[in-house]
Amino acid sequence: MDSGSFQLPADVVEIVDLAKRIVQKELMPLEPEFLPHPGHAFGIKETTNLRTVFGSDVVEHLMKISRDTGLWYLMVPEQYGGTGLSMLAQVAILEQFNYTAVPFPFANVANILYQCEGDQVDRFLKPIIEGEMTTCFAQTEPNAGSDPGGMMQTRAVKDGGDWVLNGTKMWISGAAESDMIMVQAVTDPEKRQRGGITMFLVMRDNPGMHIEEPGIKTWLGPHASQYIVNFQDCRVPARDVLGEVGNGFRLGQRWLTIHDRLLRGPFALGKMQRSLDMSIEWAKQRVTFGKPLAERQAIQWQLVDMYIDLEALRALTYQMAARADAGEDIRAEAGMVKLTSMVWGARTVDKAIQIHGAMGEALELPLTLFYRYLRHGQIGGGANEIQRMQIARKLLRG
Repeated sequence: MDSGSFQLPADVVEIVDLAKRIVQKELMPLEPEFLPHPGHAFGIKETTNLRTVFGSDVVEHLMKISRDTGLWYLMVPEQYGGTGLSMLAQVAILEQFNYTAVPFPFANVANILYQCEGDQVDRFLKPIIEGEMTTCFAQTEPNAGSDPGGMMQTRAVKDGGDWVLNGTKMWISGAAESDMIMVQAVTDPEKRQRGGITMFLVMRDNPGMHIEEPGIKTWLGPHASQYIVNFQDCRVPARDVLGEVGNGFRLGQRWLTIHDRLLRGPFALGKMQRSLDMSIEWAKQRVTFGKPLAERQAIQWQLVDMYIDLEALRALTYQMAARADAGEDIRAEAGMVKLTSMVWGARTVDKAIQIHGAMGEALELPLTLFYRYLRHGQIGGGANEIQRMQIARKLLRG
C-alpha cells in the first residue's frame, strides 16, 4: 500500500508500517493453526476469537504487543486514553490487520458508547475499552431487518424508575459472547425513528433477557455467532438508557455508518490485497501445459481486474474517511463504501479462488474464509439494495 499517495502524516505512516510488520511476523505464522480450527466465528470480539483457538501464552503475547505499542487504543478518543488518530489513519492501519485471517486484539469500542454519562462511564465504557467487558448491538428483528425504524416491534414502557422491555431480536452477532447488549426498543410508537426509539444497555445476566442457544447455524463457520434474543418483562433501570430517551435510532445509525459501513472498506481492502498477492505468486509458480499461469492472458486479465477493484476501493474508502474527519454527514457515502467493498471484495476473492483452482478451496488457505465474510457483507449490516436506496435518496433529494 502506497500510504504516501493519501498524504498520511509521517507518524501515521510509521504506525501503518508497524501494523504491517506485526501481521507478517506475529499473525500470519498463526494462520495454519487458526484457519482449520472449528471454534472461531464471525462477528465476535478479536480477543474472544483468539482465546477460542490459542492458548493463553499466545493470546497474552499478542495483547502485550497491542498494549505496548499503543495499538490497543487505536480507535479510542484521547479523552479516554486513546491515540486520537483520525478516521483516515484508522482506516489505513486497519487495512493492514485485515490482510490476515488471524485477528489482532485491540479496543474495538462501538462509537456510540462514548455517549455514556455519569456512572455509565465506569460501569460500561471503561471496562469495554480495557477489554474487561464485551458488547454487541441488537437492532434487527424477525420482521424488521431492512426497515427497523418502521417495523420494529420490541417495546419499552416506563414503570417507575425502570423501563420494561418486551420483544424479540434476531441475527444478533456475538450475543452469547457479550456481557452487555445495546438494545433498541420503541418508546413512542407514533414517532418511531423520529424520536420514538431508545437505546438501552442491558446486562447479559438480566433475568428478563434470554439468548437462544446454540444459535443460528450459518455458512460463516461451524461455531454459530448469530442469535435470537428474547425480552420478557425485562426490567432495565432508567440510568441504563444510552443518550436521550427517543434518540436511540439516531445512535444506531451513527454506529452503523462507521462500524458497519465505512469500516467495511479496510475490512475488504486487506483481504483483497492478500488475495491479489497470493494470486500473483501462484500464477508465477504454477505451470500448466508447459507454461506458468502468469503467461496466460486469461489469468493476466483476472489479475488486472482484481487490481483495479482494489485501487478504486482504496481511493473511495480513504476519501470518505477523510470527509468523515472533516465533519461531513457521510451516511450515504458510507453506504457506497459498504456496497462496493463487499461486492468488489467478494468478486476479487472469487477470482483468486478460481486462479488457484482446487487449491483455492483448501481450508489451509484463507480464501474461502475471506469469501464467506465478504459475501455475507452483502446482506449483513444492510443489504446491497438498502445501500442503493439510501444513496438514491440522497441523490434525488439533492
